[in-house]
Amino acid sequence: VKLGSCNTPKPSFFDFEGKQKWEAWKALGDTSPHQAMQEYVAAVKKLDPSWNPQTTEKRGKESKTVFGGPVVSSLYQEETIREEDKNIFDYCRENNIDYVTKAIQSKKVDVNVTDEEGRALLHWACDRGHKELVSVLLQNAADVNIQDGEGQTALHYAATCEFLDIVELLLQSGADPGLRDQEGCLPAEVTDSKAITRALQQHGAGEP
Repeated sequence: VKLGSCNTPKPSFFDFEGKQKWEAWKALGDTSPHQAMQEYVAAVKKLDPSWNPQTTEKRGKESKTVFGGPVVSSLYQEETIREEDKNIFDYCRENNIDYVTKAIQSKKVDVNVTDEEGRALLHWACDRGHKELVSVLLQNAADVNIQDGEGQTALHYAATCEFLDIVELLLQSGADPGLRDQEGCLPAEVTDSKAITRALQQHGAGEP
């Protein structure tokens, strides 16, 4: 945990322990990195005394945290990446709209390119809450229903992180709220936001 702000997709709907840990982290808000780390560790240890904050499951250059689920586990590593070592996903994570736009429009990068976990630029932009970048990607023919390696769409990411404005933008752009991930979950089933649930149901998601 490097920052207090939680921009990571919530764990699977059925991963109750992971969901509790995610909620504990999200509740910290925008605290300082050091304070966030201390408070988070303390909160999670209350939930699970056996939890080891050093435990990670390495997956290539990315890693999965103990939360489980499609977690963006290289959180904020872009802060230490040298400019010459950055890739398109790093620029997307840091909301560098100009760079991403030029790269896509010049055909240097496919707008639907995916990382090692199957996450497209649209997944990353939704995960970080970058609404303007989401709009730019959609305007440049990003697949609004593209699914990551675990079957989650951009709607799943925006819903789990409770970005209502992005959920609405995706729906207006043709996102299908009826697409399920590999665990059978709809976007409406992975959010605690009543407003997001209503928005998804109004677009035909049905009852979770």
